Amino acid sequence: MPFSLWMSLAAICAMGAMSPGPSLAMVLRHTLGGGRVPGIAAAISHALGVGLYALLTVWGLGELIVRFPTLFQAVTWGGAAYLAWLGIKALRAGRGGAVNAQAVATTRGQAARDGMLVALANPKLILFFVALLSQFVTPDMSLAARAIIVLTAVIIDGGWYVLVAVGLSHSRVLPWLQARAHWINRITGLLLLALALRVVSGPIL
Repeated sequence: MPFSLWMSLAAICAMGAMSPGPSLAMVLRHTLGGGRVPGIAAAISHALGVGLYALLTVWGLGELIVRFPTLFQAVTWGGAAYLAWLGIKALRAGRGGAVNAQAVATTRGQAARDGMLVALANPKLILFFVALLSQFVTPDMSLAARAIIVLTAVIIDGGWYVLVAVGLSHSRVLPWLQARAHWINRITGLLLLALALRVVSGPIL
């Protein structure tokens, strides 16, 4: 893959990773609830979910969606339901969900699970890869070039959210955020519910 083409690919992946949404809210919430390690676990798990979609894209995800639109619709509605469930959970957590370890404790396992599921349950990621990442895939592309596409998406996504988790868990930043955890939980919950409603109301792109 030419370097100029890879730079375009990296820029698109970076814009996708850095755009505000449920993924950022999820990493933020787990960092607040458990500190740096759960935040990093959520970030890495989310990146693996992104990598799965990237892998499916280089294998022809777009053609699969065209052939089986009902399957894609089922995935979309299932994703919307999961995002809504996360949103309701965040709204019900209030202040204690992120601050009081005895309330809703965040563990590495929970963070990793949510990181993966938020990535897989977000139909916007599917459409992002089908609409944009698939443009870099050609029928005669080598296996090495396809691997570069997948690894680029994984490393950029994981690297960004690990930086977010590390930055938010800084000794000066985390207490400030924890003092406002009830507002962060409310904003996170509303954001997730809004995305779920947007998914079921029609196409995202």
